[in-house]
Amino acid sequence: MNCADLPLAISLGDPAGVGPEIVAKAWVARKSHQLPPFFAVGDVRSIEAVWRGPLERITDPGDAARVFGDALPVIQVADGGDIRPGQPDMEGARCALDSLEMVVGITRSGAASAIVTGPVSKSQLQAIGFSHPGQTEFIAERCGMAKDNVVMMLAGPSLRVVPITTHVPLAQVAGILTVDLLLAKARVTARSLARNYGIENPRLAFAGFNPHAGEKGMLGCEEEKIIAPAIAQLREEGIDASGPFAADAMFHTRARAHYDVAMCLYHDQALIPLKTLHFDDGVNTTLGLPIVRTSPDHGTAFDIAGRGLAEPGAMIAAIRMAASATDCRARHNQPCPTTTQ
Repeated sequence: MNCADLPLAISLGDPAGVGPEIVAKAWVARKSHQLPPFFAVGDVRSIEAVWRGPLERITDPGDAARVFGDALPVIQVADGGDIRPGQPDMEGARCALDSLEMVVGITRSGAASAIVTGPVSKSQLQAIGFSHPGQTEFIAERCGMAKDNVVMMLAGPSLRVVPITTHVPLAQVAGILTVDLLLAKARVTARSLARNYGIENPRLAFAGFNPHAGEKGMLGCEEEKIIAPAIAQLREEGIDASGPFAADAMFHTRARAHYDVAMCLYHDQALIPLKTLHFDDGVNTTLGLPIVRTSPDHGTAFDIAGRGLAEPGAMIAAIRMAASATDCRARHNQPCPTTTQ
């Protein structure tokens, strides 16, 4: 079977967060947004706590398509404890981790076309011994990928951004940046934009690290010592890389027309413009994996969980992007994950 014909696997995330609600609302919107069949993985009770729609427990991902038209299919994981929306606890964090582990295994086995991950609490996961900075790094490890060979990309309808460094303190970023790191992230990004998005010759625009891109060394030397040499090497390799550009002038409408992805040097440099433009429909996707993985670009929102206020737009966008990337891979004759190992 073609991977694109398989259902998507969605982890519900922390059962006390908005993940269960936005997955349920995405199912309700399945026809209006032409969503492909998907199934949820987590504690069914976390959905029942916030939604009274039709649910059906399944044990085989192959049953998802049959069920999907009439009910939200759910694979139950271990008991998530006493589920109270907005009140996270250790049992819920373990449930979230079990759900994440299961969707990776299901998709790696070839039983699902892609992964969409619900929002989790990093602090709650770390309290139960989770040693990864986030879900991106966990999934990369489970797929046997080195951390420098995967890339976090955030995307909305009018902007794609890559934070070259992610969940690290800002004070440490300068010491982490190297020419080799920029080259590795850019190569993965260029290959993946072709593989997952059909952009055959993607344009990568690098932001400067310092104000005004360093002002030729007056405000910092990272542009001249690290970023410019990396761009020159990428150009020699045939990758359309440009910059470094002053970050404060990269994200207005006219500037965005000149690149396919903005390569940013640190977390907030990438996420502030993305969330400003696409707070309700931004998607986090991991490039460089043997499988497709997306996620809504927002957190658990414990403060509104259980109140019916969570907007499903980012989850719907993540589902649509996962399906689109899977279709694009199929058109490029990319094999299913089980045949690439």
